[in-house]
Amino acid sequence: STAGIVKEKDGYLMLFRNDYGCTQPEWEAGKRFKGTNIGLARSRDGIRWTVDPEPSFELKQLRNEEFVRCYDPRITAMDGHYYVCFAVDTKHGVHGGICVTDDFKTYDILSISVPDNRNMVLFPEKINGEFVRLERPMPVYSRHNERFDIWLSRSPDLIYWGRSSLVLGTERVPWVNDKIGPTASPIKTEKGWLTLFHAVDRDENR
Repeated sequence: STAGIVKEKDGYLMLFRNDYGCTQPEWEAGKRFKGTNIGLARSRDGIRWTVDPEPSFELKQLRNEEFVRCYDPRITAMDGHYYVCFAVDTKHGVHGGICVTDDFKTYDILSISVPDNRNMVLFPEKINGEFVRLERPMPVYSRHNERFDIWLSRSPDLIYWGRSSLVLGTERVPWVNDKIGPTASPIKTEKGWLTLFHAVDRDENR
């Protein structure tokens, strides 16, 4: 499922969402996943991957009874550390979280957003002395249905976020009738920052 990948000197590291406890036929018959964790995989060429036998990140590490499920990791390598943005379902909505790790075994949670927000990705360096992230809030009342857009927020310390501004609205993407969201950490080029986004176009005739 959804994964975050970072390039290393000798290859690549991947954190991936791992839904377990349900096969495709069982899903079609109405059964649902037993749970979700985040796994770690390694590759020298980005094609063939070796998955670590144990989960890298799971709910019991968060030690918070409010949290129900964590998923959709995004990795950013910055200043010698790995910063992981993730989504977390809670008893009171879906949030976006940011944590930091050096070994993909121990994670320190830096911030958890208010609901409803997710699909966060960090820029790999400060901009004008601030940390910057892309994100996708989910305003079901003001935007109607699932018209979710891409926003940008700034922080002095990766904990407190604000000064938010709209980056891209769904109405500016011709092939979208539903929602968009950031995918991977932006890449700096000579002409500015390059970023990819995912999009959903629903078949309204179904």
